[in-house]
Amino acid sequence: MDPVPEQIPDCPDCRKPQPLCICDSIMPVDNRVALLILQHPQEQDRALGTARLTALCLKNSVLKIGLSWPSLSKALGRPVQDPSRWAVLYLGSAKAAALDTDADIIAINRKGELEDQQRAILKDIEGVVLLDGTWSQAKALWWRNAWMLKCQRVILNPAKPSRYGKLRREPRREGLATIEAAAMLLAGLERRPDIATTLNSAFERMLAKYQEARAELPELEPKPRPKRDYRRRKRG
Repeated sequence: MDPVPEQIPDCPDCRKPQPLCICDSIMPVDNRVALLILQHPQEQDRALGTARLTALCLKNSVLKIGLSWPSLSKALGRPVQDPSRWAVLYLGSAKAAALDTDADIIAINRKGELEDQQRAILKDIEGVVLLDGTWSQAKALWWRNAWMLKCQRVILNPAKPSRYGKLRREPRREGLATIEAAAMLLAGLERRPDIATTLNSAFERMLAKYQEARAELPELEPKPRPKRDYRRRKRG
């Protein structure tokens, strides 16, 4: 009988396998715009996930794992006076390419149309909600948390595809890793390119570690993400 391979120990901080840990190089950013990451319980990807890494890189951030919370305040763990001053990265059909703007961050209404006075809306944002998971998992989080309807919807218009490349294919061209989305949102809202530099550099270091380790540790290979079942159910 072949010996059972020993499980690779995780870092207690980033929860990544030790060969992928970059905690010793993280210098947390003091961000003004708060970040709340809601992670689907089934998404906790030890190797390629970036939710916890994102939270470690930002002083003003909260990561929660679960499916639903009764309010933004409960999810965040502190009172929120005006949820409309929080933005949520929207998952619907609205796409930047279909809107008459070349902005990186776009505020939209419930119809998926451009909001008037973009600059004033975005300037007033005090916090951002990101949903972490596969496309279907993130949508489940959206539908289970009705309080998000009170938040301002925003979408992103990235100039380049995700740094994941072929390691993890996104369902949309504008799909980004959680850490990339956070970098783009916070750097744009605060007008601080250093935030994007810090977060994207951390992501690149993690990916470099992964590429180095995957040849010797095949158990780090990404597992296929679940595909949506488009078959219609038969009526009884």
